[in-house]
Amino acid sequence: MAELNTGDGGGKKGGGKVRSKKANPSVDLTAMVDLAFLLITFFILTTTLSKPQSMNLAMPDKQKIEDTPTETPAWRTLTLVLGTGDKLVWYSGRADGPPLDGPVATTYGKTGVRDLILNKKAGVDARNKAEGADLEKSGITVIIKPSKKSNYKNLVDILDEMAITKVKKYAIVDITDADIKFLEDNKIY
Repeated sequence: MAELNTGDGGGKKGGGKVRSKKANPSVDLTAMVDLAFLLITFFILTTTLSKPQSMNLAMPDKQKIEDTPTETPAWRTLTLVLGTGDKLVWYSGRADGPPLDGPVATTYGKTGVRDLILNKKAGVDARNKAEGADLEKSGITVIIKPSKKSNYKNLVDILDEMAITKVKKYAIVDITDADIKFLEDNKIY
């Protein structure tokens, strides 16, 4: 227990009247120690629970140029072209050939791109199952093409959708002139 010394009780030097000594006042700091440990525990717990969350993104090495491109059938490919104003254009098929579906403008979120990815993924899985293909190796491939007018939040939203819909194969590639024309035709570039 802590004590607070305030002198020797107020007696005078020398003679005079005899007075009783005053008791030294004391402060009990036990409750303060308990409060300090409680606050320390609270702050340690809150900082542990509020760790920043991040998603791993594997990008190819810029030094390797001689890689052979991965061949993916057009019916398993979904291309998302990110535009301005939180909008995007999608088409099914490869960029070097005519699109199988689309191009169609859509929005981000649950009723936009998420439903699109889930429907396309279900269609690809059903076709793979009918053909007897390995579902792990021959799933949907999503190609993400951010434009210069799209913002960073749009790319993060699409990467979040890849994690939510459990798309295992996706790539971020440069936008082409044909994709920019799709965006301009839909007035979102």
